[in-house]
Amino acid sequence: MNLRDTIRDIPDFPQEGILFKDITTLLKNQAAFRQALDEMINIARGQKIDIVVGIESRGFIFGAPLADRLRAGFVPARKLGKLPAPTVQAEYDLEYGTNTIEIHKDAIKPGMKVLIVDDLLATGGTAEATARLVETLGGEIAGLIFLIELKFLKGRCRLTHYPVTALIEY
Repeated sequence: MNLRDTIRDIPDFPQEGILFKDITTLLKNQAAFRQALDEMINIARGQKIDIVVGIESRGFIFGAPLADRLRAGFVPARKLGKLPAPTVQAEYDLEYGTNTIEIHKDAIKPGMKVLIVDDLLATGGTAEATARLVETLGGEIAGLIFLIELKFLKGRCRLTHYPVTALIEY
């Protein structure tokens, strides 16, 4: 199945001029969702992954089942103010603004192998900030996996120190 065919375009969302890639149409298609997870697992297979970090919020959808299949722990990277225990934080730029992401200080121990997962690589700011947080805590980035990459936004250029894979490129 061509996963690209299961993704819907929504023009002018969340603001005018943005062409939003809506993955809910992929997620509701059981075969497409399973295929996406299988393809992500194949990328990570053979690596010893201790922790999968899923970036809020759609990274949770892919990250949690990947962690289960990899027999790894799952750590949510959340927007500012959403985690209850002490955190480390990093600010990042979006294609249409700025935000702050955080993870718990005790989520990753030095030397842990970490896989970062999200649905979309756009400008790379969120992924880069998340990688900085992992490294601040002593984690080693095994790679970053995305469902979709918007190549024209050149987000991969911010992540040149890491193995980066996207299942679908636009």
